[in-house]
Amino acid sequence: MISHTPPPDWPTDERTARAVQDELRTRVVLDEEGPPPGTGHVTGVDVAYDDERDIVAAAVVVLDAATLDVVEESTAVGTVAFPYVPGLLAFREIPAVLAALAGLRADPGLVVCDGYGIAHPRRFGLASHLGVLTGLPTLGVAKNPFTFSYEAPAAARGSGAPLLDGAEEVGRALRTREGVKPVFVSAGHRVSLPNACAHVLRLTPRYRLPESTRRADALCRAALREATGA
Repeated sequence: MISHTPPPDWPTDERTARAVQDELRTRVVLDEEGPPPGTGHVTGVDVAYDDERDIVAAAVVVLDAATLDVVEESTAVGTVAFPYVPGLLAFREIPAVLAALAGLRADPGLVVCDGYGIAHPRRFGLASHLGVLTGLPTLGVAKNPFTFSYEAPAAARGSGAPLLDGAEEVGRALRTREGVKPVFVSAGHRVSLPNACAHVLRLTPRYRLPESTRRADALCRAALREATGA
């Protein structure tokens, strides 16, 4: 487990963070297809908090994309980098995630975040932010549709429906298990939405949520317990 502190120039107030977000958003790449599903590595990213102690734990889990076997894991724990502000949650999480990624020897390949990519009110969720900063292809898989609307997809696994902000498609409601409520997939950086959905279906052979982020979720929670003695 890596201990970290936020970079000295990391934004600490809402106005500065929004200005950084506005600048970085112009660098998001959405016209690349991304790696083919089942090839190379896929890395899950997740974060857990202890709000009473202001501690954040990030975990990254690298999987073989063909077999879904774990290749490598890394965790980082530190102080929360930014106050809670809706729409700016990435500023709380990314310093810990970057520290955890820096602890890897393996190539992360495609990064799958527990959260949003461009399905974000300012079109720059955690997956997009992380992708721009690292240059890695990224996508977001969320458990709820945030503020966006959608028609329920058909019950069969693999069915999807547009996730909409008005008339704009910002992601897709994707059924990963038959008859189970969908997950909400959005492109982050250097991945198309159809390819992102194809990756998510390969990552969900048994459960609603991708193996990548399921494993990262368990790992970051364990790291937080270890760090806090809980």
